[in-house]
Amino acid sequence: MARRWRLPDEFVAEARRRQVEPRPTVTAADAATVVLLRDGADGVEVYLLRRKTSMSFAAGMYVFPGGGVDARDGDADLAWSGPPRDAWAATLEAGPDLAASLVCAAVRETFEESGVLLAGPGPTTVVDDTTGDDWEADRLALIDRSLAFAEMLHRRGLVLRADLLRAWAHWITPEVEPRRYDTRFFVAALPPGQRTRDVGGEADRVAWLRPADALDRFHHGELQLLPPTATTLAEVATYPTAEAVLAGADARVVQPILPEVVLTDDGADLLVPGHEETEGGGGRA
Repeated sequence: MARRWRLPDEFVAEARRRQVEPRPTVTAADAATVVLLRDGADGVEVYLLRRKTSMSFAAGMYVFPGGGVDARDGDADLAWSGPPRDAWAATLEAGPDLAASLVCAAVRETFEESGVLLAGPGPTTVVDDTTGDDWEADRLALIDRSLAFAEMLHRRGLVLRADLLRAWAHWITPEVEPRRYDTRFFVAALPPGQRTRDVGGEADRVAWLRPADALDRFHHGELQLLPPTATTLAEVATYPTAEAVLAGADARVVQPILPEVVLTDDGADLLVPGHEETEGGGGRA
C-alpha cells in the first residue's frame, strides 16, 4: 500500500514539464534532520521551524532542524561518545564514514537551527547553556562554513554525544525533483538545562507543538508540512513521552522511503510506499 498526497498546482506544472522534456535524475545530497523532543504538560512536544518563503527548497514549510552534510562532518579526530561508527553504519545502512558524517551533521544542524547542542565536556554530560555571545559567534561561523564543527568541539573540549540520537526514518526526494536530498531522520530529547531559541537564519518562526496539534493545524490549512514531516509527526504522536519515543526508535527498522510522483487527469499525487493510502495534504518530500 502507499499513502497518497495531492500535490499543489505549482508542483503539478513542473511534473508535467518533466514528462514532456525528460531530464537526467539529480543525485540526492546526503542530509540529516532531527526531531527534537520534550515533555510538555499535555504530552510529548516537538520543535518545528518555518522556513522563510524566500527559500529555494520547502519555502514556507514547517520542518525539523536539519540540512545537508558538510564535507568536514566526518572528521575522524572528532571526540565521540556512544555507538561507534560501525554500529551507526549498520543502523543507517551506510558506510562508516558516511554514517559518522550523518550523525555529526544531525548534531551540528540542531545547534545551528535551534541553539541546542548534543555535546558535553565528558562522555556522559552535556553543556547546560549555549546562549552566550561566544556561542552565538560559533553558531554563525558554522552556518557560513568558516568554522568546522569538529574544530569548534575540539576548541571547547567537548565530546559529541552520539548516544543521545536515535535513528527514526530514511526519506529520499522523488526522482523528478530538481533539488533532491537523501535524508536520515533522527530523534533526540532536549538535554536538561538547555533551551531552544529563535535563532533566525533560514527560519522566520519557531514553535514547540504537540504532534497531534501540528497535524490538526496542517489539516485545517493553518501550517504547511512536507509529507515526511507529517508522517513523522503522526508516528511520534502515538507516544506519550520523549523517553517513550526514544525507546520506540530502538525497536524500529529503518528502511529507505522513495516517494513517486504520479500524474492524474486533474493534477498529480505523491505516492509514499509502505504507508496506508489516505488523503493527505500537499507538500514536497
